[in-house]
Amino acid sequence: MTFEHLVADYGSFGLFLGASLEGEAIAMLGGIIAHQHLVGFWSAVGSLALGSFLADQVFFLLGHWWRNSTYVRSIHNSVAGGHVLTTFNAHPNVFVFSFRFIYGLRIASAVTIGTTDFPWPRFILLNAVSALVWATVWVTLGYVFGKTIEALFARLSNLPHFALVSVAVGICVAILAVIAAKKRRGQRLSTDD
Repeated sequence: MTFEHLVADYGSFGLFLGASLEGEAIAMLGGIIAHQHLVGFWSAVGSLALGSFLADQVFFLLGHWWRNSTYVRSIHNSVAGGHVLTTFNAHPNVFVFSFRFIYGLRIASAVTIGTTDFPWPRFILLNAVSALVWATVWVTLGYVFGKTIEALFARLSNLPHFALVSVAVGICVAILAVIAAKKRRGQRLSTDD
């Protein structure tokens, strides 16, 4: 069985699981594989939206039912939990709709909102609409990005292998530099609080 068959057979389920755990990278991958016609565009959107939505419901209920547990209190009392509560208290509906678009706060947001008196039916509605918008945006970006990657690889196929390896190494170094800068920035922000 080839990779293409695995993705075509289990792609939507993989996107469902990935969206519940990871997020944007998996959603963009969904767009890329939709561009390659390994899964349908709307199948990718639906799988990602459902996986993300259900994970957020689990985290909300974790915060709601086990608000006094050590794990939930550690999230609630963290720096991220403090930011979530401050923003949530100012604009609860807007925050519930938009927290999935804020990198690094998705789990902390759902758990922390679950510890408040925010009604679960309203959370379901806002979170469902948000999940659909989020999945559509990221799959679309991945789809467009897939076209760009395809065009890039078509141009790069004429270059010698040494040049291709050099480009790959350069991209890896750039990614590592960005990750290191974000980590240093995150450490500075946590020490400032």
